[in-house]
Amino acid sequence: MRFDYFVILAGMRTGSNFLEANLNEYPGLMCHGELFNPHFIGHAKRDSLFGVTLDAREADPMALIRRVREKTDGLAGFRLFHDHDPRVLEAALADPRAAKIVLSRNPLDSFISLKIAGQTGQWRLGDLRHAKSARVAFDRQEFSSYLDRSRAYQDRLVRQLQRSGQTAFFLTYEDVGDVEVMNGLAAWLGVTAARKATSSRTKKQNPETLDEKVTNYPEMIAALAEVDHFDLGRYPVFEPRRGPAVPQHVAAARAPLLFMPIRSGPVAAVSGWLAALDGVEDSGLQRGFTQKTLRKWMRENTGHRSFTVLRHPVRRLHDAFCRHILSDGPETFREIRQTLKQTYRLPLPDKARDAAYTVADHRRAFAEFARFIQGNLAGQSSIRVDAAWASQVAVVQGMAQFSPPDHILREDALAEALPRLAAEIGREAPEWRPLADPAPYALEEIYDREIESLVANAYQRDYMMFGFGPLQPG
Repeated sequence: MRFDYFVILAGMRTGSNFLEANLNEYPGLMCHGELFNPHFIGHAKRDSLFGVTLDAREADPMALIRRVREKTDGLAGFRLFHDHDPRVLEAALADPRAAKIVLSRNPLDSFISLKIAGQTGQWRLGDLRHAKSARVAFDRQEFSSYLDRSRAYQDRLVRQLQRSGQTAFFLTYEDVGDVEVMNGLAAWLGVTAARKATSSRTKKQNPETLDEKVTNYPEMIAALAEVDHFDLGRYPVFEPRRGPAVPQHVAAARAPLLFMPIRSGPVAAVSGWLAALDGVEDSGLQRGFTQKTLRKWMRENTGHRSFTVLRHPVRRLHDAFCRHILSDGPETFREIRQTLKQTYRLPLPDKARDAAYTVADHRRAFAEFARFIQGNLAGQSSIRVDAAWASQVAVVQGMAQFSPPDHILREDALAEALPRLAAEIGREAPEWRPLADPAPYALEEIYDREIESLVANAYQRDYMMFGFGPLQPG
């Protein structure tokens, strides 16, 4: 047999009881209910199974799986919901010997069914004579939260299966009533016997239409019209995930303040301000951290504050272009510059300080670079997505893998924000002194609506997530 056990990855009111009843009618399969429900083992009011108690399960959840496998004739399984023991979910997803059955249902139907069950107290129906019904009110905010949780759980399952090179048997609520699909599932689990009908032990609850079950049906329809059911508003993200870049972090010489730089931002100016805070030179700042040494710094600096600084995407991309592509200095990406010139036909001068390079040339070269960056961030070029022009959203998300910044400041507000930051640690702030960017021509000389549009197209997520509008030159 290719599987040691199976797990039904589902949610409440998705048809998991009916699926369990169907599987248990196949010889050689036995589903033991919600083995890892925080409040019981297997089924309601049961606090032990095969000699394993709730306390023993809490101490070693995998021991319960081993015991169930030992005591079951055939292939054992259980149902696992998003709010069950996370240790078991991690172990099951990582184990190729665990058969994964992913069960889903229309989230609106599940949501309404869940509210009705919560009101009637009836979670499973075995006979029509005992059916309970109720009408419930639709709550837009409650449904939005439910939908977000459901999507996040499904996304997590798919993502982890993809990363580990596994697949699952995917079912919908309607599939459970199809005996041919159930026979296919049984065959996938290693059972050759086929059935002619699905189980009759569990009956469908609340078969009425939604307008019969929801008291404020018109209000619900209006609210659902604003839900992006197909996630059409999501920006596709092809940009590589970034790490926390801890070695780039800069701590003050003595003050408990940590700067988490975003490349092509006002890094040198902020570092200068940080040095002035303690009256030291730039060389007196603490750099070159590892995650271990930064954790040590954090432990030793109680009350520390960390911050990063956002720069408008147009200004930031112009800095990256002038510093790493246009220039001919120690920070130049020479190979990338050559490729951009030869392969992507960017109109770059042979030398950065070529007297024949006019402001019109500079505008044209920067505009072409912005067009290239849009494709680069979308994974359409062989050139790496360098941290110098990676989206600021991706950089901040990378930081959060180790520690999120306490403050996300904005360059155009640093004159007011930095004194407030210094006051948090009980210090007097030095004067903020911005530095000029390394450019043959100022950004204001070439900026126009087309430049803004090109950069906005490349950095849609930054504009949306951080609320950037058109650049205000000056």
